[in-house]
Amino acid sequence: MNLTQEDWVAQFEADENAVILDVRTEDETNDGIIANAILIDIHKGQGFIDEIEALDKSKNYYVYCRSGMRSAKACEIMNELGFENTYNLLGGIIEWDGEVVAP
Repeated sequence: MNLTQEDWVAQFEADENAVILDVRTEDETNDGIIANAILIDIHKGQGFIDEIEALDKSKNYYVYCRSGMRSAKACEIMNELGFENTYNLLGGIIEWDGEVVAP
């Protein structure tokens, strides 16, 4: 499910079962991440699948990347793997106007 930043943040903040997932490369995350995000690079191929499979499928995942394209793909993959609640941040971190912290 694609959410605008406003909806993504509002839903995340109200969600006691939420996990933030950053699917960018390590180089990209060096510029900063959304606080408490788990970093799993979608470009790792099978490594990405393996790390995603190890996550708790009962949680709700708020996924983002640089522009929203890779995170949308990550949400699709996660849904195929049995994750019921994945939320893509439209516009990604380049349109993010919230706080960013060092990884």
